[in-house]
Amino acid sequence: MSGYFKYLFDGIKSLAIGLKITNKEFLTKPITLQYPHESVKMTPRYRGHIELIRNDETSTHQCVSCGMCEKGCPSGCISVKSKKVPGVKGKVLTAYILNFTTCSLCGQCVENCKFGAIRFSNEYNLASRRKEDYIFNLLERLHPEGVPEPKVDPELLKKEQEKKEAAAKAAAEKKAAAAKAAAEKEAAEKESAGGESKAEEKS
Repeated sequence: MSGYFKYLFDGIKSLAIGLKITNKEFLTKPITLQYPHESVKMTPRYRGHIELIRNDETSTHQCVSCGMCEKGCPSGCISVKSKKVPGVKGKVLTAYILNFTTCSLCGQCVENCKFGAIRFSNEYNLASRRKEDYIFNLLERLHPEGVPEPKVDPELLKKEQEKKEAAAKAAAEKKAAAAKAAAEKEAAEKESAGGESKAEEKS
């Protein structure tokens, strides 16, 4: 019997708490947002899809194409593409592909980035029936006007050219030395074969 009254008391208590919250909100003025003409202000910790961070000094991204975000992604939804440009230190980012259809928003990519090049965006208004619309090139989204050309260092370019010329010269010398050694070996074999044939004729 005591269990019945305890159950009844808990129910009344729960109802009183719910009515208290209802009465409080009943007197609050409703907030109406004229969506989509008005946008929702997202909280700073909102996790939208990731985006590249613009460097104000260089007016471009901070990504060095190390690939740590790609390696640390458990969903395999990030693909970083880069190339080596003469006169530019390190690799140059050419594309940063995010497949948002498989992203779990775990944050491993943001945590693994040691250069602070990516962060969660505040973009929430994503609606489409096509899967292709959720495959983003974050580099193009950062630079919709066009990706700027990397700045070439003349001194570094000169050093790279000198190094390339030295490597080509060394390769040519090595090839010439190999050809000379092969010619000497062939001449020695012919001389040895000629000496053996003369010895056979004498015998």
